[in-house]
Amino acid sequence: MIYSMTGYGKAECLVATNKKLVVEIKSLNSKSLDLSVRIAPQLRSKELEIRTLIAQSLERGKLDLSIYYQDALQGDDSTTFAPINREAFAYYYRELTALQSELGWANNQDIVAAIMRMPDVTKVQDGSEVSDEEWTVVLQTIKEAIKQFNAFREQEGASLYQMFCEKLDAIATLLSEVEPYERSRVEKIKARIEANLEQLSATTQQSIDRNRLEQEMIYYIEKLDINEEKVRLTNHLKYFRETMEGSKAIGDGQLAIGVGKKLGFIAQEMGREINTLGSKSNQSEMQIIVVKMKDILEQIKEQVLNVL
Repeated sequence: MIYSMTGYGKAECLVATNKKLVVEIKSLNSKSLDLSVRIAPQLRSKELEIRTLIAQSLERGKLDLSIYYQDALQGDDSTTFAPINREAFAYYYRELTALQSELGWANNQDIVAAIMRMPDVTKVQDGSEVSDEEWTVVLQTIKEAIKQFNAFREQEGASLYQMFCEKLDAIATLLSEVEPYERSRVEKIKARIEANLEQLSATTQQSIDRNRLEQEMIYYIEKLDINEEKVRLTNHLKYFRETMEGSKAIGDGQLAIGVGKKLGFIAQEMGREINTLGSKSNQSEMQIIVVKMKDILEQIKEQVLNVL
């Protein structure tokens, strides 16, 4: 089974009578682990442990982790991130606007953004350090969110697996359609060469070395032979399936074993064989088939980028 890099997981729990902890994990495609953490001030001292847990559990993807508290009685709109220090904000605003007037600046659109980066504008609430008991609950909630997140990835991966199987079957079907044209084109090549020879003068035809002609014809036909490409492409299709089916499942709290990069490499090899088929195709019917295979392969390559 394969897993998607796109995922979403959410877990909640009550940590006090009127306080609820919420953990959310979202991810998009990325070549490596790109983790962005947004956590409540009460948990700042635990950020390194949280990052380590996420890195050990989730291998790849552009991940956004949010951990925050909510008022359980008032609903989802009352998050308890660091509140704004109104006195500090007002002080900086007065100082900056006075400086703006003194220097004659006309644009004040960036003042608010600048103030929010000033020291002490956002302040941690009193009693921000979590107890050992609460930290245990936080860890359990994070692990539950990871579990939900991986379940989402597995569900998306199942859809990708089904799509890949359909695309691989389509390429295999198109490859089988090449065979009739492959047999007939050899006869056409021989007939065309013979027809061209008949247009030569009788003297020239008598001077032709028939043995050498047969050798050259065999060499020319062998250069257009596509049996090796067909065999290699068939093996690549089989290996792609085996790689998908042989990927390891993601365990709770364990490092995921991804196959997306490996599938990408296999798709590249498939592309090489299809391109070679195209270069050896001297019939319009075969070239049309090759174009269809290339189109399907591009769809596979696009979706492979989303495989973990």
